[in-house]
Amino acid sequence: MTLPEKKRTLYVSDLDGTLLGADSRVSAFTASMLDEMITHRNILFTIATARTPATVVPIMSAVQSAALPFIVIGGAAWWSPIDGNYTCVNAMSHATVLAVDEVMSRHGLRPFIYCRAGSWLYSYHYGAMSEQETRFVSERTGLRFKQFVFDDPYYIEREHDTVMMYSMNRYAVLRDVRDDLIAAAVDCEVTLYHDIVDSDVGYLEVYSAGVTKAAAIMEMARHVQADRVVVFGDNRNDIPMMRVADVSVAMGNAFDEVKNVATVVTGNNTDDAVARWIAADIAL
Repeated sequence: MTLPEKKRTLYVSDLDGTLLGADSRVSAFTASMLDEMITHRNILFTIATARTPATVVPIMSAVQSAALPFIVIGGAAWWSPIDGNYTCVNAMSHATVLAVDEVMSRHGLRPFIYCRAGSWLYSYHYGAMSEQETRFVSERTGLRFKQFVFDDPYYIEREHDTVMMYSMNRYAVLRDVRDDLIAAAVDCEVTLYHDIVDSDVGYLEVYSAGVTKAAAIMEMARHVQADRVVVFGDNRNDIPMMRVADVSVAMGNAFDEVKNVATVVTGNNTDDAVARWIAADIAL
């Protein structure tokens, strides 16, 4: 009897709450398993995250054999771990940046505006910051590939290679901003999701129209000529990419809404569940 040929599978994992453990790192066990499977079993593996290369690069350095581009900034860009640079960037128009800023200003919010220059991102912010935003900045200051620029009064007037506008606040506040952006028909893609620890806290990401992790994953699948796509996620912003995958795997620690749309539910992120699931899948 001739066995059916195994499909060429692209495995894509979210980072926080999915591939990463409680310490926001790739565990030694997961890194070792992924390295073995990439090197010796030729699996196609990458990540899709809202994070920027400033934090993705040091996190993913644990997986030494990683070769496929990382899907970063919510799908707005690809980053090559081989070349140490962007390979694809979807920038927002200046008109969209101005329109989004105007809506957010009406709600008393000043977003972080991420602009690319070569392999670096410059994150512009004007005005006072909340305690949460101050902590966010302090944890990311001094990282390679990213620099914060504060209180430049003319930054919004200059055209940049803007890849994302980002705000963190109470979820209810950001929900009103999202609704106003939709009502105003601003030509952009808006992603709003809860913090995985405190559901009262929200994160709002604004991209060029059509930019999503789901769209980037489908493009990646075409790029590597995959016949099958498997994605792993835990948060509500992972639902769109789970819906376009052939197999969607929700973590045991995922929100119920994520589990409800997933093909299968696996173990928790703290149990190396992504690497274990892939190992079991390729053994079939």
